[in-house]
Amino acid sequence: MYHSYLGGSLKAAIFKEQGHIAVEEVAKPKPTNPDELVMRVVRACVCGSDLWWYRGISPRTANTSVGHEAIGIVDQVGTNVHSVVPGDFIIVPFAFSCGTCPVCQAGFEATCPNGGFFDAGDPGLGAQAEYMRVPQADGTVVVVPGGLERAQTFSDEMLANLLTLSDVMATGYHAAATAEVKAGDTVAVVGDGAVGLCAIIAAQLRGAKRIIALSGHEDRQKMAVKFGATDIVASRGQEAVDEVKALTAGWGADAVLECVGSHESTATALSIARNGAIVGRVGVPHGEQVDAEETFFRNLGLRGGPASVRTWDRKILLDAVLDGSINPGQVFTAEYDLDHIAQAYDAMDQRRTIKSLIRVSDI
Repeated sequence: MYHSYLGGSLKAAIFKEQGHIAVEEVAKPKPTNPDELVMRVVRACVCGSDLWWYRGISPRTANTSVGHEAIGIVDQVGTNVHSVVPGDFIIVPFAFSCGTCPVCQAGFEATCPNGGFFDAGDPGLGAQAEYMRVPQADGTVVVVPGGLERAQTFSDEMLANLLTLSDVMATGYHAAATAEVKAGDTVAVVGDGAVGLCAIIAAQLRGAKRIIALSGHEDRQKMAVKFGATDIVASRGQEAVDEVKALTAGWGADAVLECVGSHESTATALSIARNGAIVGRVGVPHGEQVDAEETFFRNLGLRGGPASVRTWDRKILLDAVLDGSINPGQVFTAEYDLDHIAQAYDAMDQRRTIKSLIRVSDI
């Protein structure tokens, strides 16, 4: 039987200023609209995109809640929520969506015009907390079948795998899907963070024959190979382009997965793509410029954006995790509790870990 916590306050991570995350007592959220639910967070994590405002590169309002990746147990539901009940185990994507508009129906729910993003600073919408609000619940959450009884059998490794489905694994898959990776392809992956590593899993899942990982860090190179990379290119810039061309008889990759978003990474991705190939981009753009003439005269495609987490989880990724076909939770190379969230951010900022997992509560 599931018992809801009815206390009046809880712990949540709060952004204070550049380089400073604190844990504070805040009011327990409750559904503010009939379509919302409140979830007790079991696992959360720190995202590479969190580091942009943590480092002061992107603006952020002080004293706001943070985090956009979480799994947990439904605690309360609004009167218009029909897909879940208290006690259900769910995955919360990084964006909420109505689920009914043409955009959502086409499978691009992260860009739903009626939706929005977690970690936007609104009270209760931060995932790095003991409880969080989930707007538009019926069009947003991914339900893990079997309910609480099954969830209580999950190992820590399985919970880590499921947590990646809130963002990084689905984002890596979005890169592969938008690049139209197919069986037998040679795929190049630009970026060796958690998303890039998950993109390697996605390329293999879609049947790629050869996967070239561009990575300059030994620990990430080892994980890339473990996940299915067949070749490693450790150089950057023109040297990396030359190496990929040499590995592909001068033609370039059949598909390129761009998982960084910088000017250099985008330029590299376009340069290593075979004429007529598609670059699947999921790295949040910062300072990038695309040469329109180059893409035109080389018939290059450039697709992608915020990942369709709910679509890919429900179509393929949740089943692949539950049956053991993929184990993306290995991207979490350090674990912290909520009280040590500051150390979790610092570890990622200093590249001491690939991705920090936050153990918030037990099931």
